[in-house]
Amino acid sequence: MTSRTLIPDIMTLHVPFRIVKRGGRKEMQLPEGTAQPRRTDNTLVKALARAFRWKRLLESGEFATIAELSEREGIAPSYMTRVLRLTLLPPDIVEAILDGKQGLEVTLARALEPFPMAWEEQRQHFQTVTDH
Repeated sequence: MTSRTLIPDIMTLHVPFRIVKRGGRKEMQLPEGTAQPRRTDNTLVKALARAFRWKRLLESGEFATIAELSEREGIAPSYMTRVLRLTLLPPDIVEAILDGKQGLEVTLARALEPFPMAWEEQRQHFQTVTDH
């Protein structure tokens, strides 16, 4: 580019993407085959951390029941039970969530819904993306 080259006033750039809702907020989703930036879902990571912490407290005998633990934490026992189910996820799904490589369909709301107990069925249920 020389000092005499004219630069246009307007430049049009086409970027293919679509807007999707995820966890109550809108995100930009790039087309298939495009390297997607990793984005850790902090709400989901926090729920996983709580689930494993609660599991440890129950297994150690510090709390005898979920009702006792939920009372101390100030959380409804039914919610605590749903969050505790996250400890049943296979290690590769947990790792994908922690690395921000889970599929867009893996949200806290979806993870708290009933899911299969068999790990292979869970992988299909969540369609986890782990090979980025």
